[in-house]
Amino acid sequence: MSFLLLVVSALHILILILLFVATLDKSWWTLPGKESLNLWSDCTWISHNETWLCRDVSENGWLKAVQALMVLSLILCCLSFILFMFQLYTMRRGGLFYATGFCQLCTSLAVFTGALIYAIHVNEILSKHPPGGSFGYCFALAWVAFPLALASGIIYIHLRKRE
Repeated sequence: MSFLLLVVSALHILILILLFVATLDKSWWTLPGKESLNLWSDCTWISHNETWLCRDVSENGWLKAVQALMVLSLILCCLSFILFMFQLYTMRRGGLFYATGFCQLCTSLAVFTGALIYAIHVNEILSKHPPGGSFGYCFALAWVAFPLALASGIIYIHLRKRE
């Protein structure tokens, strides 16, 4: 049983690390020439000056939605880990980790929705930047975190506390 708890805890910490890097690092979109874009600033390439014009995302609704969903997924994942630890030490024998599993499933849904919104609006990114470019590793990490959080949530729902 202790091995299973170790594996579940390690998976949860891995998901937390993936979400932190995906949310806070700056490589959601990679441009030619080692340039990259993140969730926290909306930059446009000015071709006649060959400079970047960066502004706050307050004018960009879909990017604010992605920000909010990624931050929400971080909060839910942290909350579910705290709930897991609390339930692990206070729940009586035979209890199920429903609250923890539900929080992880909500984390999975938030990551999925945020990454999907970003992927749907890729044409807006392409129209404001030089030709070329691709999704960055933070975008990929968000997509990796989604099935891991989903699997973790399902595991928590089926996990029973044993002595």
